[in-house]
Amino acid sequence: QVQLVESGGGLVQPGGSLRLSCTASGFIISSDFHTWVRQVPGKELEWVSTTNMGDDVTHYADSVKGRFTISTDNAKNTRYLQMNNLKPEDTAMYYCTKGGPSGIRGQGTQVTVSS
Repeated sequence: QVQLVESGGGLVQPGGSLRLSCTASGFIISSDFHTWVRQVPGKELEWVSTTNMGDDVTHYADSVKGRFTISTDNAKNTRYLQMNNLKPEDTAMYYCTKGGPSGIRGQGTQVTVSS
């Protein structure tokens, strides 16, 4: 059974950092495209990043480029979203997906950036 579990969210002050985790089961996380998306209640889903299958090259949304970084721990079948210099506009529920933005996703983890 394919499953994704996100964790690592929380409350952080502007300028702070968080590392989100996405642990996969039922498939090898690097065997497919892997996407992070985020959503604020009442707003559309926003694409954050996609990591390519095979070469692990990651593409980032302009809004997070230079601040967010993806890494992978193949032994743990987990990808991480390192988020630095967080801004209030980064506040959202974050989801990782198998494939593209509309792929199978986990339950999400809430990130709140506020002073």
